[in-house]
Amino acid sequence: MDPEILARELEVAWETRKPIPPFSERGLRGVEAAYRVQEAWNALRLARGDKVVGRKIGLTSKAVQAQLGVDQPDFGQLWQSRFLGVGERAEVDHGLFLQPRVEGELAFLLGRRLKGPHVTPAEVLAATEAVAFALEIVDSRIADWRIRIEDTIADNASFGAFFVGPWEKSLLEEDLSTLGFVLYRNGEPLAQGMGAACLGHPARAVAWLANALAAFGVALEPGEIVMSGAWAPVQPAGRGDLFTLVGTGGRALSLRFV
Repeated sequence: MDPEILARELEVAWETRKPIPPFSERGLRGVEAAYRVQEAWNALRLARGDKVVGRKIGLTSKAVQAQLGVDQPDFGQLWQSRFLGVGERAEVDHGLFLQPRVEGELAFLLGRRLKGPHVTPAEVLAATEAVAFALEIVDSRIADWRIRIEDTIADNASFGAFFVGPWEKSLLEEDLSTLGFVLYRNGEPLAQGMGAACLGHPARAVAWLANALAAFGVALEPGEIVMSGAWAPVQPAGRGDLFTLVGTGGRALSLRFV
C-alpha cells in the first residue's frame, strides 16, 4: 500500500473529522509499513506549517499490548498545533476531535540530547530538565476505534492533543515509579494509576523510545517534550466534560471540553 495515499486519507480525516476504515482491513501489514505511513503523514503536517515539539509513547500497558497482540510500545509525534500549553487549567474545543479519550501520564522535558541504541533509564533521568503530570487526548481517525497495531501506528499513535502541568525539577528527586494520580470526570473518580504501570518506570519508557528512534536515525533533542505513556485506562470525553488529574502531593490540573 502506498504510504502517501494513506497519509492523505489521515490528513483529510484530521481536517474534516470524518473517520476512515481501518488500514489493517485493507492490506496494511507490519509495524515497519505502518511507520512509513506515519512518516508520510508527519511530512504532510510539516508541509502545512505544523511543527514537531516532541514525541508520545503508546501501548506502555501490558494489558493493552495483549489486547492488540503486540509485545512492545509504539510512538508518534507531538504536533504544536495540538499543544494546549503548560499550566493548571485548559479548555479545548470538543469539535476538533472525532472520538476523543483522555489519559493521565508523566511528561518529560529534555535538557540534553538522547541518542540510542543503548540509552538507559538512568541516562534519561540525567538528561531530563524537569517532569510534570500531564493529560493526553488520544483520538482515532479510524472508525469506531477498530484498530490493530498497524492502524494506531499509522495514525500517529492515535494522537489527539496534550496538556502539561507545571514543570518541576524537584519531582526528579522522587522515585517516579511510585508517583500516583487519580483521574476525575465531572468530579467523579474514573481511574487511578502509578508510574510503575508505565513499563515499570516512566524513564524506562523514554529510554525505549530513544533506542527505538535510533533505527530511524533520529535522536531526542534538548527542549523536546516526551509523553511517556498512560498509567491507567483511557476515558471517553464528551462536550462539556471536565477532567481533573490529582497527583502525588496534591498537584492538580484540569481540562474542559467546550
